[in-house]
Amino acid sequence: MEKMSTNPRRASQQTARRVKLNNKALFNENDPKFVPIEISVDKIILPSNQPRRYFDFEAMKSLVESVKRDGILQPLLVRPIGENYELVAGERRYKAAQAAALTSIPVIIREMSDQQALHYALTENLQREDLNPIEETEGILQLLALQLKCEIVNVSSLLHRMDNQAKGKIARNASCHSEVEIVEKVFANLGKMNWQSFVRTRLPLLKLPNDILNALHAGRIEYTKALEIAKLESEQERTQLLEAAIEIPLSLSQIKQRLKQQLKHKQVATQPLTIQTRLEKTYKQIKQFKVWENPHKRQKLEYLLVELEALVLG
Repeated sequence: MEKMSTNPRRASQQTARRVKLNNKALFNENDPKFVPIEISVDKIILPSNQPRRYFDFEAMKSLVESVKRDGILQPLLVRPIGENYELVAGERRYKAAQAAALTSIPVIIREMSDQQALHYALTENLQREDLNPIEETEGILQLLALQLKCEIVNVSSLLHRMDNQAKGKIARNASCHSEVEIVEKVFANLGKMNWQSFVRTRLPLLKLPNDILNALHAGRIEYTKALEIAKLESEQERTQLLEAAIEIPLSLSQIKQRLKQQLKHKQVATQPLTIQTRLEKTYKQIKQFKVWENPHKRQKLEYLLVELEALVLG
């Protein structure tokens, strides 16, 4: 494994090279038509469906300092839109350039359709190692929807159907063979996980309670821990465990152990009381509330006492 340099400038250059290697699979950057040029930062506009929405504050702060010191080492990819240029890839670098008050920025200009631009942006974004797991999940669903030419909700349904077929819960449908091939190809090209793992560990993230979802978005907790904490139905218990997991912090095994203990306590609490316990509890309540002082209840209490005495002496 290549060892990252401790020199800030060299480290930035290594990062740029990694991004460039990822881009080569999508178009030939050595093509003379794609020579980087400098354009005004003000000429760049963001697309309405930009895949990435969350940025780590500390990572962005570090990138801004790097841009102030070294400039933009890896050109952004844009496409011409009227008199301006729409950003296709490189939003972090674009925002860092703005924060660093750069007036111009290196870009590669390429004619692309809406579909090509979205496909490139999604693929480039999904190749990032620091991508938020929620964005990664949403991005993969978008990419699958693009490849399958359908809505995202239909992609989720297809994946769950494939999973049930793989488990033998439903019969395999031959008509879905081409869709399955597309899904498998997308996951193979991404090289992150297979579709079964995606269904099991990533799709559930989109249904997390808001408190856990916000912590996951902010990068305060790993998705594996988030899935475990979400198993708690009580909002109060979930909040307490979430805070402990973040502040202490708790390991995944520690979270699982706490969940196990809470489940055990609930099972004990929901077990039916023994007759002895019920009798003792009722006696204490009768004394506490002085039931005999209530004229409406006194007669019934006397009747029940006679019945109990007869039961004991009989």
